[in-house]
Amino acid sequence: MSELVIRRLQRRPRFRRAAEPPAFRLTDDDVAIVRLLAHHRFLRSTHIAALLTRSLDRINDRLLRLFHAGYVDRPRAQLDFYPTSGSAPMAYALADRGARLLIARDGIDFANVEWSRKNRRAGRPFIEHQLAIMDFYVALQCAARVHENVQLIAPDEIARAFPDQSITARNPFALQVPIRHEGVTHTVGLVPDLVFGLAFADGSRRCFMVEIDRGTMPVARSAIAQTSFERKMRAYLTAHAIRVHERHFGWKTFRVLTVTTDHHRAQHMRAVLQSIRVAHSPGPSLFFFATYGELSEWDPLALQWRDGNGRSVGLT
Repeated sequence: MSELVIRRLQRRPRFRRAAEPPAFRLTDDDVAIVRLLAHHRFLRSTHIAALLTRSLDRINDRLLRLFHAGYVDRPRAQLDFYPTSGSAPMAYALADRGARLLIARDGIDFANVEWSRKNRRAGRPFIEHQLAIMDFYVALQCAARVHENVQLIAPDEIARAFPDQSITARNPFALQVPIRHEGVTHTVGLVPDLVFGLAFADGSRRCFMVEIDRGTMPVARSAIAQTSFERKMRAYLTAHAIRVHERHFGWKTFRVLTVTTDHHRAQHMRAVLQSIRVAHSPGPSLFFFATYGELSEWDPLALQWRDGNGRSVGLT
């Protein structure tokens, strides 16, 4: 038998746990990995390496062992996009044994411990969207480490500072906003993909909501009752105009960051935004736009974004 065939026989299955898993002893890093997956739902191996400031080779080795030991899952929906994404970094999720570990170690009260079943049900669009959100958030956390006089305020910390601590919704940042269009009021659910703040050395703060646009939603549609990015922008403008952010979050103001596929789509969004009129709102300046390509070259804090009027703006 050739050496190549021997290596192939020894290679462990990618999405099926091996009958004879590799030797395994739980480490502090392993527990940290499981905690990250419990907190963020889906992460690529590259995200975990960046968040824990460990080498990718080490993280991949620990993830392999955690997977075959049953602590983490590799969602099989990845099989849908591996043929087109090539050697994209593997995505991981919390498995049932990992949830039991955190119940024992941290006393976490999971509403549902059947994480592996949820992972099997998660489809490709949902996973890809969650990973795109984490692409941005991990880049933001890494950027905050190297920018002096800027501190990242995480979503959990923002929620703990809410003026109304009785809010117990599954997503505390979800809003119901009444938008008025052509004489009819529509109630629109507004759920940002991410919420964060930046704290500066002079004591000031800036708060942001983030929309990760993968180009699957129409920018505008003929009926406001139909889902579109225009309707989403109207809802944000209305939320600011009626000061929902003050009552719900305790913020004086905020900006909406939109990361989208390309400059053409961003330009289309800005053109539609400039046609929207919502009294007492900041108008197009409420929104900052960037593309995935720009973020791959610059970190979010160094990048010059474009506001709804096309002006260059920075987050810091």
